[in-house]
Amino acid sequence: MSGIALALAILIVDPVILGTTPAPGPLPQASGTMETLQGEADLQDRMTVNVALQGKGPFRFLIDTGSQRTVVSTALAGNLGLVIGPQVRVIGMAGEGNVATAKVDTLGFGSREIYDLIVPLLENRHIGADGILGTDSLQDQRVLLDFKHNTITIGDARELGGSAGYEIVVHARKRSGRLIMTNAMIDGVRVDVVIDTGASGTVGNLALRHAMHEHTQATAVLSSVTGHELSADIGFARELNIKDLKIGNVVIAYADAPAFSELGLAQRPAVFLGMRELRAFKRVAIDFSSRKILFDLSR
Repeated sequence: MSGIALALAILIVDPVILGTTPAPGPLPQASGTMETLQGEADLQDRMTVNVALQGKGPFRFLIDTGSQRTVVSTALAGNLGLVIGPQVRVIGMAGEGNVATAKVDTLGFGSREIYDLIVPLLENRHIGADGILGTDSLQDQRVLLDFKHNTITIGDARELGGSAGYEIVVHARKRSGRLIMTNAMIDGVRVDVVIDTGASGTVGNLALRHAMHEHTQATAVLSSVTGHELSADIGFARELNIKDLKIGNVVIAYADAPAFSELGLAQRPAVFLGMRELRAFKRVAIDFSSRKILFDLSR
């Protein structure tokens, strides 16, 4: 597997305007009720949806629960004539860098609209899409990914039927806009799990590799939206257990990724669970308001 690139779309930290102390701005405002959007799978099995920017489109954006910020590609920003703002620091799975920003007046998906977003600008070839819908566009909502029908439904928990129809409901803690499941187990090792719909595969930290006594079975290269690349060692876990949920034969890319440090997950075993494992389920619902993750098992 030497030289194989795992296409990851992970933007980890809340951007900080370099050289200044940013004042807290107003939160983006959204309108709309529950609705289902038809998604499409890209070459890495990640889900994309149609998005309108400045009333124009549609453009293809990744749904990425591992990204704290919504992102626009530099090419799209240029085509729309977005005003370029100050640089910010972003951290991806494979590295960090400084990138320009732009102000988006309106961003819409389905009948929902979000106003006054400041977005980092990243290169199309690294994103693999026109942009990324991050957790800042999805807060206080439930995001339901239906892998059988390749659809995405967004609304509140009550509109989406609460916990009815899900075999497994897991409570999570929230950090930097992401939900982190604790007390999961991989081959008997306790591990923290971040659901990452922007990653094609699962990435584990070095603390997990050490606890698993993992020996290198293959190597790969992790490629992140920042354009950085990072070497990784490939290992295989027999079983991931989350509550009563079991996922077998998990392929894990072990790397000293800066994403883990930024979320405070470098010192104990942790993984970003990617789409290869998530598509083993019929449905996965990520409820940011109640801090729950719900799983509907495939038959």
